[in-house]
Parts: sequence; structure tokens; C-alpha cells
Amino acid sequence: MKAVSIRKVTLYQIRMPLRAPFVTSLATVTDRELILAEVTDQDGMTGFGECVAFDTPWYTEETVKTAWHVMEDILIPLLLEESLAHPTEAAGRFALVRRHFMAKAALEGAVWDLFAKRAGVSLARYVGGTRERIASGVAIGAQPTLEAMVEQVGRRVAEGYRRIKVKIKPGADGEILSAIRQAYPEVPLMADANSSYTLQDIERLKEWDDLDLLMIEQPLAADDIIDHARLQQAIRTPVCLDESITSAEDVRKAVQLGSCRIINVKLGRVGGWTEALRIHEWCREHGVDLWCGGMLESGIARAHNIALASLPGFTLPGDISASARYWEKDVIHPEVVVEEGMIRVPTEPGIGVDLDWEYLEHVMVRKQSWTP
Repeated sequence: MKAVSIRKVTLYQIRMPLRAPFVTSLATVTDRELILAEVTDQDGMTGFGECVAFDTPWYTEETVKTAWHVMEDILIPLLLEESLAHPTEAAGRFALVRRHFMAKAALEGAVWDLFAKRAGVSLARYVGGTRERIASGVAIGAQPTLEAMVEQVGRRVAEGYRRIKVKIKPGADGEILSAIRQAYPEVPLMADANSSYTLQDIERLKEWDDLDLLMIEQPLAADDIIDHARLQQAIRTPVCLDESITSAEDVRKAVQLGSCRIINVKLGRVGGWTEALRIHEWCREHGVDLWCGGMLESGIARAHNIALASLPGFTLPGDISASARYWEKDVIHPEVVVEEGMIRVPTEPGIGVDLDWEYLEHVMVRKQSWTP
């Protein structure tokens, strides 16, 4: 394939209302701000990516505003500098910028989509995906009552989701998990703590060993792998790391320390496809369970996640649900649909979806383009 010259980069800042508030131990999200990235090459072909930073720095230090600044002032000029022979070269150029993973992932994702389209194959096939369909899991935010949480779980089970994740925090945890397990003894169930516990809570977390949870996700500090190792030694339930993992090196260290048995990889959190593929290969070589996490994305990032989860090393259902789970209307067509707990992996070139330009105009807050 001939070298690709990026001739234009366009960012679209959008604000999409959620169907219902999404509540975690750290924040309540009612309207989701996102940045879509479009790259256009010398032949007029385009690729799309998405920045999944939130409007406040509750999940990581990045925000919509900081990501826009970093892309506009630093990353986009680097991307426009010279032609690209392979999409990994974009990540190489961005490497001189520390962190800012979600800003990097947005632009790099657009480049990977563009290269797959130029090759005439789906992004899933371009990166080595082997699945025609992927198992779909769903995340359920905190609910106002125990009964409401159990009702929500029942609704998602009835919709066919292959794995249920519920948000927990001290004071709203063990009773909830026990009630769900009693109501649905066979459902694959996991708990996401979003770093809301400490080692002083070990005895409480031990009590959940008999609930047959798939995992407890990121129970301790967001930047920790040391205390997680002590916790994993003390409990039978597998620990999964999320926020602590930003690179394949983080994975290696965490697994070798015994800090976890499962890894959640998010394209935005690790800086894009290049690093996510490194993590996938390391986990596959070392027999570590892996799944694709979600960030309340629009359909653009969701389509990237579907391609990622099509890789053979993804052993557990990810947080990839139907567009209608969160949005009255998504910014893509066709929208993502779950059928009997499974999602079709697109076979069309690139990410396999198109922007709904009319609806994009409706939810757009800001737009800007750059050329060499």
C-alpha cells in the first residue's frame, strides 16, 4: 500500500443526552460530551475515531477541553507533518507526548479506520480479528434502591446480555450483589468498584467469595498495583484491573506481581490501537483473561470496540452493548444491535458504520478543521 498523507483533520465536539443517568461511585453522567475525529487523506478517503474523555476529570486526568487542546496544538500538527506507511507510525509520533491517552486514541483510531478502508477490508480483519460475532456484556450504574437494581439486572438478562456488570461502592455493595445472585443464580456477574475501597476492606471483600463473581474490577486505588497484589492473595474472586493499566508494561508488571487475574482494556485509556494490540498479544501469550471495557461511547468508538473484541485473545464478554442501551438515537447508522446477546462484527471496510450527518449537526457543539 502506498504511503498515506493526511491532508485534513476535523474535530467535532458533541453533546448527547443519555436515556437515563449513569451513576458510579465517582460521578453521575446525564449528558455525554465527546469529540469525534475525522482524518482525510490525499485521495479524499476518510477515517473516524473518538475521544472518550469526560467533561470533568473523574475517571482520568483528561477532559474534553484538555483533549481538544492537546489534539489541536500538539498531536494534529504531528499527524500532518509527513505521510504514513502504517497506522502504528501515528502512535510513534505521539510517543513524545506524555500520557493524554484519550486524545491520542481518537486520532490514532481515525488513522486505523482510514488504513483499513484503503485496504478494502473491515477494521476487525485488518487488525487480525477472527470472530464474526462477539458476546455482549452490559454495565448497570448505581440505582436508587435495591429493588431497582435487581429489576434492572432482570431487564438486561431478558434482553440476552451475556454478562452483567454492576457499579458498587461502600454502603451499596454486598447486599446488592447477594440479592442479584439470589434472583439470578446463573448469570455471569461482576462488580465494578471504581477504586472505592482500601486494604482495610479486605474482610468485606472476602465475604463475596461465595457469590461466584466473575471478577471485582478495580477495587483499590486507580494508580495502584501493589495493594491489589495483597488483595488478590487474600480473596478467591479474581481481581480485574482497569484504571491501573495504561500500557502493555503495566500489564506485565501487574500480572507478575499477582495484582490481578483479568485485564480490562479500553482503547481510550491505553492511547489507541497500537498499545491495545500489544496488550492483547501479551495476554494471549501468557494466558491472561482479557475483555474490552466501555466508556459511554457513541457508535464511532463502539464500532472500534467491536473490532477490538473480535481478536482471539478476548476471552470474556466486554462492555459493548446496543446503541439503544444508552441513546435515544446514536450518531451512526446502522446503529449497534444486540441479538440473543451477540453483536455482529461488521464486514464492510473500516469500522463498518457511517456518521449520521444530520443528527451530528443536531448534537454538535463545536467543529474545527486543520490542514498542513
